[in-house]
Amino acid sequence: MVIGADGSLGGSEIYRARVRNHAKLAYNSVAAWLEGNGALPEGIAAVNGLTENLRVQDRIAQSLKNLRHVHGALSLETIEAKPIFDGDQIRDLEVEEKNRAKELIEDFMIAANGVTARYLAAKKFPSIRRVVRTPKRWDRIVELVQERRFRLPDNPDSAALDEFLVKEKAADPLRFPDLSLAVIKLLGAGEYVAELPGDTAPGHFGLAVQDYAHSTAPNRRYPDLITQRLLKAAIAGRAAPYSYAELDVLAKHFTAEEDAANKVERQVGKSAAALLLESRIGEQFDAIVTGASEKGTWARLLTIPVEGKVVRGFDGVDVGDRIRVQLSAVDVERGFIDFKRVGPAGN
Repeated sequence: MVIGADGSLGGSEIYRARVRNHAKLAYNSVAAWLEGNGALPEGIAAVNGLTENLRVQDRIAQSLKNLRHVHGALSLETIEAKPIFDGDQIRDLEVEEKNRAKELIEDFMIAANGVTARYLAAKKFPSIRRVVRTPKRWDRIVELVQERRFRLPDNPDSAALDEFLVKEKAADPLRFPDLSLAVIKLLGAGEYVAELPGDTAPGHFGLAVQDYAHSTAPNRRYPDLITQRLLKAAIAGRAAPYSYAELDVLAKHFTAEEDAANKVERQVGKSAAALLLESRIGEQFDAIVTGASEKGTWARLLTIPVEGKVVRGFDGVDVGDRIRVQLSAVDVERGFIDFKRVGPAGN
């Protein structure tokens, strides 16, 4: 990819190649160095030219990200926690945070996935796209934003929403992940869809990109493997190895399987959280409502990255509301955490 100083794509080419790794690096140590908070990692220093190479990559990644945000990519930041054990005893939930090294890889992957989608379209190949549709609950997003004295257009507008998100992150960085989570829930889940050459898939609302295919992780994600097979055929001048009808069936299957895998991952996380809170039944916490539907109401604690079901006192609350809850029960095996609402959140 040829990237301009402003982050624009000047040109691209796709070909088969062999990659040779020169260093094994870790996100956190590289990020600390890039951000000026840590020493140069030994793995970088040991390879001639790698220091400047990474500096250039970092500058390019930042320009790619900045241009996406100009076009309306959303500045979202959620809390992802992993359990920390002492032997077989859970000690804490550790929050994994974004950093410059993770963003570097993420920004290049997004750019590469766009190039891949457009390449297949140019070759008249069908493809599988990753989409996040225009949010159905935009009215609730507008309402949530109005509560913070900001006005959004009546029709979905990712650029206006991102302007609000940037403002809120600067004003209240500690609580911003809770706002992000509420917005993500209202945006809805991503999905895979098949696309014929010449058609227009819904695009990815959150990334503000129209052409987007998952292609960069064929070792761990089947949609990427399918896309790599399509790419190899297109490069070699062969016919597409899948018909549109086959890709349509696969796309639906991938979405369903991803949902199932996410459900298992959430289940494990919930069991770990229930184990951590098992001794704290009866305590009260401030929380933010993360889900509200006929299936139930859910809230996440502000002080501990734990989500549970509000089983009592949930009438009238909606996604994004802050409430005071009391931990009423946990079930470690089933991963259940039950709260009852006891009032509005404290200041």
